Amino acid sequence: QGQVVESGGGSVQIGGSLTLSCTSSGISWFGLYDMNWYRQAPGNQRELVAAITRDGTTNYPDALKGRFTISRDNQINTGNLQMNSLQPEDTAVYYCNLRRGKNDYWGQGTQVTVSS
Repeated sequence: QGQVVESGGGSVQIGGSLTLSCTSSGISWFGLYDMNWYRQAPGNQRELVAAITRDGTTNYPDALKGRFTISRDNQINTGNLQMNSLQPEDTAVYYCNLRRGKNDYWGQGTQVTVSS
């Protein structure tokens, strides 16, 4: 049974940075999966914040370009989301998603809280 686990969340002050990590286990051929990071704030829908395809092509919503950077290391089945200049509106639970065709894995999420 494949699993995805996020880590690296926490509390940070406005303008600070955090790096979230996504590790997988039991998922064969990690490198063939697209990796996505989503977030969900209370009362809001889950939204995509960064994506990286299996060949390393990245994509971000326009509002987050320049502040968030997604990366992956297929050798160790891990991906990262570097977040800079964090603002209170970035407060949310962040989820890692691995997707390949019908195979769709989600982690439990990690909380990010940005405050003054």
